Amino acid sequence: MLGNRVVGVLHESGNKWERRAPLTPLHCARLLHGAGKSDRVDCIIVQPCTKRIHSDAQYEEVGCVISEDLSECGLILGIKQPKLENILPDRAYAFFSHTHKAQPENMALLDKVLSERVSLYDYELIVGDNGKRLLAFGKYAGRAGMIDFLHGLGERFLNLGYSTPFLSLGSSYMYSSLSTAKGAVIAVGEEIAASGLPSAVSPLVFVFTGSGNVSQGAQEILRLLPHTFVDPSKLPELITSTKYGQNSSKGSKFSRQNFQVYGCVVTSKDMVAPKDSSKNFDKEDYYAHPENYYPVFHEKIAPYASVIVNCMYWEKRFHRLLSNKQLQDLKLASNRLVGVADITCDIGGSIECLDRTTTIERPFFRYDPINGSYHEDMHGDGVIFLAVDILPTELAKEATKHFGDVLCQFIGDMASSKSPKDLLPPIRRACIAHKGELTPLYDYIKRMREEAANCLDNVNGDRAHKTLVSLNGHLFDQFLINEALDIIETAGGSFHLARCRVGQSADAMSYAEIEVSANDKDVLASIVDTLAAIANPDNKRRKKLIEKELKRSSSRIRELRENLQMEGNFDDRASVLIIGAGRVCEPAVEFLALNGCNVLDSPTRNSSKTGTEAVKGVQVVVASLYLQDAQKVIEGIPNTTAVELDISNYDRLLEYVSKVEVVISLLPANCHTTVANACIELRKHLVTASYVDKNMSDVNERAKSAGVTILCEMGLDPGIDHMMAMKMINHAHVRGGKIISFVSYCGGLPSPAAANNPLGYKFSWSPAGALKVGRNPAVYNYKGQIINVNGENLYDSATSLRLPHLPAFALERLPNRDSLVYGDLYGITDEALTVFRATLRYEGFSEIMSSFNKLGFFNNEIHPMLSQDKGELSSKPTFNMFLQELLKCALQDRQTQKDLKETQECNTKQMDIVEMLIRVGCCKESASANKTASCIKFLGLDDNSEIPDICKSAFDVICSRMEERLNYSPTEQDMVLLHHEVEVAYEDGRPSERHAATLLEFGKTENEKIQTAMARTVGIPAAIGAMLLLEGKIKSTGVLRPLEPEIYLPALEILAASGIHMNEEVEYI
Repeated sequence: MLGNRVVGVLHESGNKWERRAPLTPLHCARLLHGAGKSDRVDCIIVQPCTKRIHSDAQYEEVGCVISEDLSECGLILGIKQPKLENILPDRAYAFFSHTHKAQPENMALLDKVLSERVSLYDYELIVGDNGKRLLAFGKYAGRAGMIDFLHGLGERFLNLGYSTPFLSLGSSYMYSSLSTAKGAVIAVGEEIAASGLPSAVSPLVFVFTGSGNVSQGAQEILRLLPHTFVDPSKLPELITSTKYGQNSSKGSKFSRQNFQVYGCVVTSKDMVAPKDSSKNFDKEDYYAHPENYYPVFHEKIAPYASVIVNCMYWEKRFHRLLSNKQLQDLKLASNRLVGVADITCDIGGSIECLDRTTTIERPFFRYDPINGSYHEDMHGDGVIFLAVDILPTELAKEATKHFGDVLCQFIGDMASSKSPKDLLPPIRRACIAHKGELTPLYDYIKRMREEAANCLDNVNGDRAHKTLVSLNGHLFDQFLINEALDIIETAGGSFHLARCRVGQSADAMSYAEIEVSANDKDVLASIVDTLAAIANPDNKRRKKLIEKELKRSSSRIRELRENLQMEGNFDDRASVLIIGAGRVCEPAVEFLALNGCNVLDSPTRNSSKTGTEAVKGVQVVVASLYLQDAQKVIEGIPNTTAVELDISNYDRLLEYVSKVEVVISLLPANCHTTVANACIELRKHLVTASYVDKNMSDVNERAKSAGVTILCEMGLDPGIDHMMAMKMINHAHVRGGKIISFVSYCGGLPSPAAANNPLGYKFSWSPAGALKVGRNPAVYNYKGQIINVNGENLYDSATSLRLPHLPAFALERLPNRDSLVYGDLYGITDEALTVFRATLRYEGFSEIMSSFNKLGFFNNEIHPMLSQDKGELSSKPTFNMFLQELLKCALQDRQTQKDLKETQECNTKQMDIVEMLIRVGCCKESASANKTASCIKFLGLDDNSEIPDICKSAFDVICSRMEERLNYSPTEQDMVLLHHEVEVAYEDGRPSERHAATLLEFGKTENEKIQTAMARTVGIPAAIGAMLLLEGKIKSTGVLRPLEPEIYLPALEILAASGIHMNEEVEYI
């Protein structure tokens, strides 16, 4: 049966909440129909399951067979281990087996595998060339655990007598998607920002232990609330300032701390201190000699924590985070600690009182440290604990997609292989057994089991010399235990495993104490010396061993997840020139210089050329008109060079273009043609994020003749929107569907916490461009009717929008230019009755902007009051004077002289502005006028300060004010929201479907450097385009958009691997 290309999918039977699957229906469709021929499988048989996150009908619809009988399958996939009696002989199985560390509780499973001549692949062992697991759910555990705890926190506070916004939040599994759950958290955050938290529970401080994937996932949820992260050393100051009423307004019961939450990330240096006070904390020394340190977490951190989110790995040789006695002393001295979210769920682990797991339906228990009692309710004294051990399944939809995105890329190999030797290194290394025999890498399991059995007979007792050797590190996932046992046995010694503590993830280290014995003292000493060489995590010899193993597999692991065929062979000097050093540049530089093609750490299959390697260290040259701008971008980024370049100096431009393989132009669109001409002349490829205009279209034939690819519209919108649309449309066409409707919404917005002004909008660069775009005419097709919108009326055409899975967002949509051209680009003009593209803003934006437009603020003509040629004014005009002038102009053709006089006498009181806005016809009702007046006040358009000389028009005036008043503070995040909806109909009677795909990305702050969501979602796609060109993945030449599978399939995969995910949903209509 092995290698027959028939794949089975198990139904999960271990836990009623287990709704995950190894593959989604879309993954199955790709394996059956969409992958390269060598990567396809012939059949997928899915066992029926009524609780799985995806229905049987969805699998059947893409071509899977629904059957309990998996006897025809050569490869069978699951998540958790199947029942022993259901394991079929002579098959290959893949699931989390938890056997590779010889865990005693799972040896019955391994015995069954061996007796039935099964080949076993363990997901936990599929690692990239950096040693990190490719298939892991850590972030989903962190996300789900944090959402669940916030839900319980609301209930706990209520029992303590406090109503908080957390009470409205549900558990993770109650939401249809992670995006919906995040929307609910954002809604809680908006309420906190508006109404605050009770003073008695403020400041609400969440302490996160560890900084791995679990911690990152939990922090991701907290960051959806209005928040500030503080250094551990600042915790006492934070609590003290609250205690003594600092940061409070006079006479107010609230401080700014009531309107946000606080986060604090702690690591081992915050948990222990060296016993020798003359020494500083040393991480490696602590891991090797924890006995030389004493615990301080209970004194330095815990007294200031409201919630401890435990995300760290722990083993018994280390000090506990909190012992029962320490927790008791803590509660006696202070009552700040409300609860513990122990996402690690480590029973009897770093928090001593955690002696049980909890369930999804009953996720909390209450522990009273004063008397050591446990309770199942939320009221009464003590600390609440969350300890659910199956958290990722609460986010079953996203967890399954994440899992399948990686796994489906290996399935073709696994389903067709008859021997591990035929497999890619990551899969070969993950094969514990083949045809009932342990593979060489896992031979140590047998030896460890034999040792465990023989220890009862005291096999080392007759040896003359013994000693105890401690080993710690990645003993199992990097197979160092094999080397240790080989050393002992080759030297003629014997061993007894005295203690063993296995790491709970590939990122965690294991610890073993081995009693080594030998008849000769010198032999024993030699064994101990050799073992010491691998015991030290920093030992050079050990590093070489690891590097040797990784080097053997790196040539294929470093390739793309998609089935890309290697055609190019570039050396380490492959280089990219990026022209333009604005905000978008830095994410592109980091992506190429730091990652190159290694961003994925995952393989492709069946490379068309043996011995070829993906591009490694891409050299990036950043060119800018001003050298200091380029230098600022590349600061701290290796493999980069900054140069000064004025593209009007064409010879200088040719000089730099000649030295690289690919050019990325991040200049304004009207500069691209100059760069394109240089690239064509030198036969170099070019990438831009701008629209294809007439000038760029005109170079198409020349580029083709030169064999040059000019990849345009490789940003967000345009860019990711194209790629997502074509993936959805082509998927529907492959399945025999017809596109009835295509709608696309995209917007760059402030995050909800940063949308703190009347417009709900901010600018990260000059607002002039955005305001001009807002006056473009639009045309679209709606249910077969062509709708034209005049640019002057664009803001009045805005309509409200609510996305079901993002209920917290009150949005509106404005038609975006010519939607009809996208029907042609996407090949759906003849079938789609609706083709509509729109720009997203928060609700209320267009109403205010329409009023500004009617008032004359968007007039770009030189205004007499602002012209330097006019000497009529005795002093420079102020903003208030200019506002009065606009109001007067709006009235002069339609109002009486009395009205004009009143306008001239108008003062800056808001009620006067409201009244005048209605009178001049800018607003029809008082509600709209009040919003506009508030925005006028916020922008300072009624100030008595002088208008800058640079302003010559009304448009200049409002742009000046918006640039000053609507910018982001250093701690505020922006947000990008892209949403596609495609309605698909079938002529064979199948029900119509609505396919939705959503990208929600927030700005990130790392190492005190801010990268906006807009910069990342424009810069990274452009860098991906350059990477694909470097590798020869794009064969087409001329001026291109990312509309073809050779571009959008790998690009979307790399975006997902880079953390820019699209959430996809399908519903029947």
